[in-house]
Amino acid sequence: MTQFIRAPAFTRTLNPSRGRWSREMLNLLLRLSVKARHGLHIDIPSLRKQFALLDRQAPDSLPPEVRSEPVTCNGVAARWLLPKGRRRERVLLYLHGGAFVANTPAVYAAMVASWCQSLKARALLVDYRLAPEHPHPAALEDCLDAYSWLLDQGVKAKDIVIAGDSAGGNLVIATLQRLKAECQPLPSCAVLLSPFLDFTLSGASALDNARHDPIFTPAFAIGIRGFYAPGERHGEPSVSPLFGAFEGLPPMLFQVGSTEMLLDDAVRAAAKAHAAGVPVRLEVWHRLPHVFQMIAALPQAQLAARSIQGFINDHTDWDH
Repeated sequence: MTQFIRAPAFTRTLNPSRGRWSREMLNLLLRLSVKARHGLHIDIPSLRKQFALLDRQAPDSLPPEVRSEPVTCNGVAARWLLPKGRRRERVLLYLHGGAFVANTPAVYAAMVASWCQSLKARALLVDYRLAPEHPHPAALEDCLDAYSWLLDQGVKAKDIVIAGDSAGGNLVIATLQRLKAECQPLPSCAVLLSPFLDFTLSGASALDNARHDPIFTPAFAIGIRGFYAPGERHGEPSVSPLFGAFEGLPPMLFQVGSTEMLLDDAVRAAAKAHAAGVPVRLEVWHRLPHVFQMIAALPQAQLAARSIQGFINDHTDWDH
């Protein structure tokens, strides 16, 4: 199932035999229903309606063993996921994706709730402010405020795991880099799913995978980034954390699909982290789409979840 690719031992590609047909059907469905709509002209209200439709297709409710509770963290809206049997000191801080302009709270709650149950941890899902109404650095500031709030509540940094996907993956690394620069205590580890880390789109996969990515197009990537930050700021580390410092950051797990336009964002970030002495694992999942982990029925999503949980247990004391 697993073989090592490239030279670094922290990198592996995964092509499980289970779920190959469902993977290909999913890619075809996404290509027809999502990619076909992604052009240079982006209408934010219409895009948010697409996200809302996706969210309505999520499970109607959380598992009965998981309770949801709204909370305000230093003025930032958020939501607790509280599974039965949780250990109060364990907190998974999750930063959602959505191209910085949208959110699918039910989809993320369903995905993260399944992780929490296995980890016996609480999860805090941050509802950070969205662009274009609130451009950079509003989202980053909200994530920093939510993290500070956890510390103020008595949660120890070593008991916090930070995770995020796509735009949320950007915010995870930007948050860690800011915390490190300000000499603040860092979480135990980080999980990044298909992170969008380079607004300059300088990775080779941004063009090489353009035909193969079942969701994104170069035109959409070019168009969407301007809602979050103007072009003259796209190379700044707080906007493109790939260009920031990785020294001293906590262990990182990257999961990304082999045909994603964002593949090289994860590959280059993992390489930079490794070169900086950060323990890192990069998983490249064969022909799987952007943030496939959200699709619970996909066998590969279940395998990815187990890998995430194993990584977290390896870098915390949560398995005790």
